[in-house]
This record gives sequence, structure tokens and C-alpha cells, in this order.
Amino acid sequence: MSTDVSICRDVFSIYTAGHRLRAEFIRPRVNATKSARPALVFLHEGLGSIGQWRDFPEKLCAATGCQALVYDRRGHGGSDPLTEPRKPDYLHEEALISLPAILEQCGLEKHVLIGHSDGGSIALIFAGAYPQRVTGIVTEAAHVFVEDITVEGIKRAVETYETTDLKKRLTRFHGHNTELMFRGWADIWLSPDFRDWNIEEYPPDITCPLLVIQGKDDEYGTPAQVEAIVGKAGGPSRRMLIDDCGHVPHLQARDRVFSEMVNFISGLVQD
Repeated sequence: MSTDVSICRDVFSIYTAGHRLRAEFIRPRVNATKSARPALVFLHEGLGSIGQWRDFPEKLCAATGCQALVYDRRGHGGSDPLTEPRKPDYLHEEALISLPAILEQCGLEKHVLIGHSDGGSIALIFAGAYPQRVTGIVTEAAHVFVEDITVEGIKRAVETYETTDLKKRLTRFHGHNTELMFRGWADIWLSPDFRDWNIEEYPPDITCPLLVIQGKDDEYGTPAQVEAIVGKAGGPSRRMLIDDCGHVPHLQARDRVFSEMVNFISGLVQD
């Protein structure tokens, strides 16, 4: 599919659980007959935001003819700040409370969830709880349990944050949210209370097609995450393990990931 399609972006606010979230709709200017296509809902990583997806969402919209919703979760980007430490069930709260409210406010009944890292885990929880509401799922570097490599990777991230310009780079996207956002993410994943976190109960209830992507050099997880998701999925699923790729496949292996996502989404579309 061609990506030479005009795109319009609408920035707006979503209000859920008393908090304001920054959001964007990305809409390709295409034939009206394509308006019934499912929306792509982008769910960012634990340190992510709208801006950190770069131009990947709009390119995917142009290639598939689908509109997209991209939003900053609470404490990220331009959304309201966190006011308390994260709890071990914070991903469940995002998947089972925030995301349903967001989709309802935006009037999205059919959607493909595209989740990176924490966002991938959120997608799996939501789809397992509401299987009839999801047309398809793409996960990148999603976790369904905590591994030793995850803990060690986050410890290194904390050291990097404290000794390099990482905080400055994150501040470009998160502004005044940066410190609480980073500490909230790192502290909960390093907490002993989070060590037994596990969402392997959800994939068996996922009936829609599932594309599971992970870099073989992911510094936060092993292929055991992929095998657990694909092996337990209740619907058709496919794994994609990428050589010479770390935790951010849509940037580190952009062309291949983009092509795979376009093919996957195209297979879900019915004009």
C-alpha cells in the first residue's frame, strides 16, 4: 500500500477518572468507503508518549487507510501528572478502567491495539477481558511476567538516568512530568511487591488475530515472553523475533516492522 496519502491530525483532551489526557486523532484523507475500517489505537511504553512514536502512526495510517488514536497516559507527555506512587496493579487499571473509558469517549467500537512494552501488556489485558471488542492486536516487547533480565535492565536504566543526559532527553517529551514519570515506572518494576506480577491468564481469552514482535537483543525481556503469549493465545497468533534489534522494534527495525504491521492490518480490513 502507498504511504503517499494526505494526513490530518487533531489534538484534543480526554477526561477520565477526573484526569485530563492529551490525545491526537490521525486521519488519512481517503475514500469514504474506508471509514468503516477499524481504528488503530497506539499504547506507548512505560517511558513513552505521543511524540516518542515519531511519525510511525501517521505512516501506518497512510498505508492502511485506517484512522488512529494516540494518547499520553496519565503522568506522561502532556497529560495530567501522577500524584501518588504506582501500585502493582497499575497496568490493570490502565487496561480495565482507563482504556475502556477512552475508547467510549472517542466513539471507537472497532479497533486494532498496537502496544509497545507496557502498552503491549495493557493491550493483552484489555483484549483478554473484552475479547469481543478487539479486531486485532500487535504487541512489541510486551511482558506477561517479570524476568531477571527485566529487573537488571531497569536498574541500568536508573543508572543511565542519573549519570547521563537521559533525563534531559525525556524532558523534551514529558516536561514537568519527567521525574515522577520515570521514578514511578522504575520504582514499581523494581519493587519486591511487583516481582510476582503475571498476566498469563489473559491470552487464552484473546480470540482475535495477534502479532507478537520482539527484538532478540531486547534488554528488558527474553523470547520466553513471546512464547508465553503465542503459546497461550486463544486465537490465531504469530511470533516475530528480530535479529540485531533491542526493545524498540518500530524504530530499530523500522522497515521490517512497518511492512509486517501493514500486512497484518490489511488482513483484518474489510471494505
